[in-house]
Amino acid sequence: MRPIAHVVPAALVELLRTAPLSEGKVGFAWRTVVGPAIERATAVKLEGDVLVVEPASAPWASAIRRSSATIIRRLESLLGVDVVKSISLRQHHR
Repeated sequence: MRPIAHVVPAALVELLRTAPLSEGKVGFAWRTVVGPAIERATAVKLEGDVLVVEPASAPWASAIRRSSATIIRRLESLLGVDVVKSISLRQHHR
């Protein structure tokens, strides 16, 4: 994963951070933070301050679990501090 500053210009980060919290905003932040491969293999939704991630397979779940601290830090830079405090992995339903 590349640093957020390399992916999203500072002006866009500020606009995103100040926009109202929505499903679209959370989805955009997720795509930006994890990249296209993980984004295509997951579904996400915010429940309170927990980001619920449904990975398509066990290997994707392992990758997300290993990177969860980094993912949360990067989400903070886009969504604000304490918007996402933890990540919960749930079985993907087709």
